[in-house]
Amino acid sequence: MEINLSRSKQDSSLEIDSIVELIASTQRKSGEIPWCEGQKTDPWDHIEAAMGLSIGGYFTRARQAFYWAAQKQNSDGSWFASYNRGVPEDKTRDANLSSYIAVGVYHYYLITGDLNFLKDMWPAVYAAINFALSLQRPEGEIYWAISPKGKVDPMALLTGCSSICMSIKSALAIAKHLGYTLPKWARGLKKLENAIVNKPHRFNMTKSRFSMDWFYPILCGAVTGDDARRRIDKYWKKYVIEGQGVRCVYDEPWITIAETSELSMTLAAMGNYTLAEIVYHWMDDKKFEDGTCWCGFTFPDMTLWPEDKITWTNAVVLMAADALYGLTPAAQLFSHQFWSSSNFSCY
Repeated sequence: MEINLSRSKQDSSLEIDSIVELIASTQRKSGEIPWCEGQKTDPWDHIEAAMGLSIGGYFTRARQAFYWAAQKQNSDGSWFASYNRGVPEDKTRDANLSSYIAVGVYHYYLITGDLNFLKDMWPAVYAAINFALSLQRPEGEIYWAISPKGKVDPMALLTGCSSICMSIKSALAIAKHLGYTLPKWARGLKKLENAIVNKPHRFNMTKSRFSMDWFYPILCGAVTGDDARRRIDKYWKKYVIEGQGVRCVYDEPWITIAETSELSMTLAAMGNYTLAEIVYHWMDDKKFEDGTCWCGFTFPDMTLWPEDKITWTNAVVLMAADALYGLTPAAQLFSHQFWSSSNFSCY
């Protein structure tokens, strides 16, 4: 695939065709996209992988992935936490895993302009967001899941709620394109953003060792401007290994390509393309011989782990490249400026 870059520096190291072919070849005939051959499928990473297919122009494959998800949706709007060849394995119903379909659907629309696809997917998106908001508390946070036994787990996760924030924004954008007004969703989004920004005590702090708790509140657009810059600066040395990438958790010597890509996307979302590009290019040599990307590695010994070629990890590398180089019309999906200038009155 030829890349027409809108920014100054071309990413000549990115093997787009190899990456997209990995995702496509791992996808099952049903449309399901597991982590890799022989491993599970979870709803969030399935959608992330489908977004990689969309960036690569594999639109039929991407639609198959979304339609598979719609077929597997539970009657309450949720999905189970994991599947294997379409059969549920973990019957936990996770609000974040379930609502992320809205981001993928909107991403596909931004690339293709396919309004009929939005209409097809609207029932699934509508039910998914309602499921997530059914777990919202009066202070704004959203409980993370319902157990296989049907009990609500009274715990809110900052990373998960930040992702749900992005999902609700995307769903509201879809609704506007379809001519729907959903003030209940808009109020829920406002309460959730307020909790993320102003009520850290509402979230489970034992999870704060994860780097995603650091940058996801920025990536989703809840924390912006000077507050975002201060947040990046405050925890940079805690999570970042200069020249290598981003730790999954601050207390383990394991760097992951997904978290490094997402930090690059976060910096691009803030408008700091210079630093975003520096972080992105730390991954240039973290690839297999075929050009697909590692999942993670330990340092300083540089031991590759795991050795699997993970679909969603490779997809998020494409998303980071898109955010930097404008590969598709969805490049600005996470941009703070995009959302502030989009004039979505429901916000």
